[in-house]
Amino acid sequence: MPEVNVEINGRKYRMACEEGQQGHLIGLAKRFNEQVEGLKGAVGEIGDNRLTVMAGIAVVDDLAAAERRIAELEAHVAELTQAGQEIAAELESTEVAFAKKLNDAAKVLDSVAETLDQTSPLP
Repeated sequence: MPEVNVEINGRKYRMACEEGQQGHLIGLAKRFNEQVEGLKGAVGEIGDNRLTVMAGIAVVDDLAAAERRIAELEAHVAELTQAGQEIAAELESTEVAFAKKLNDAAKVLDSVAETLDQTSPLP
């Protein structure tokens, strides 16, 4: 299993990961370190453990907000899908009604043409 070295709050950590995930793990560690450094800049030196816990909670808060947004978007997609299905059903119904009216009109025209043929002799 591959290992990578990451740095969080000025400390180096050796971490194992799945093959091919090294770059992803390094990127995650970098983002987490940026969270830690941002908090350190905002609240000052408060101790490594407390700082790490605060950064972890901030990350989980961001995750919870993203999950809420995803749920909202999924609900919106479901609404749009339902509306699209309703429009498609209405369109199909309209097409069927139009085809019936067109067929009825064709029958009337055929009847008129037949009546004309019967009433006016051809030269």
